[in-house]
Formats: sequence, C-alpha cells, structure tokens
Amino acid sequence: MKPTHIEHIGIAVRSLKDSIEYFEKVLGLECYAIENVSDQKVKTAFFKIGDTKIELLESTDPEGPIGKFIEKKGPGIHHLAFAMPDVEKALTDAEKEGIQLIDKKPRSGAEGLKIGFLHPKSTGGVLTEFCGE
Repeated sequence: MKPTHIEHIGIAVRSLKDSIEYFEKVLGLECYAIENVSDQKVKTAFFKIGDTKIELLESTDPEGPIGKFIEKKGPGIHHLAFAMPDVEKALTDAEKEGIQLIDKKPRSGAEGLKIGFLHPKSTGGVLTEFCGE
C-alpha cells in the first residue's frame, strides 16, 4: 500500500509555548490547533505548510513516550507520518514485509485520525507513523 502524502512531521519539544512562538513569529506559520492526547501523555500543536503538517509534541508526563524521548535524545524530530488510505491494511502489509510494528491495530490519535507506528529498528532508525481516517 502506497502513502498518499506526508501527513505530518512530529517534533518533540520541551515547551509548546516557546516552540509555537518560534513557528509563528520567525516562520510566519499559524498554529491552528492545540490538543491534549491523554492516552499518549502528550499535548500537541499543529501548523500547516502546503499539504503537510508540523506536529509539535510536548510531554505531559516524564514517563510518557515524548518525555522519555526528550530525556534520552533531547528535543527534535520524533517521527515521520504518512497518510494511508487504509491504516489497518498498511500495518498488516508492513508486517508481512518483515517490519516490526509498535501497533498491530490502529488506535486513536490527534485530530481524530487512526494511527499506527512502525518500530524504528525496522525502518532505518526513523519512527514511522501511518495515519488516516
């Protein structure tokens, strides 16, 4: 299954407030949504540039995935997300190709999308997300 486009680039940040200010004042982008995704222990902020979004991720719990990422690697690019017509089929197809999955089935993500992650050990070191409606 082929992605339709890059849906978003996820960037782990220490502070949404400071990062939003940079994206708005320096880059001239507009934050169009802020959302708390409690089951992932993260607060997100979104910007749109062309057909692609930038998702800023601030941890709401140091033991959450973003908190652990920042502790280990510091702020920076966290994941690359591809829009898929059928997230469940894309995950199944990837697993059939020998890719290690973090999510065997889609789960709910920000903006009401279904999401599923592929393990970076199987994707050249890049945490990869499939997402769709």
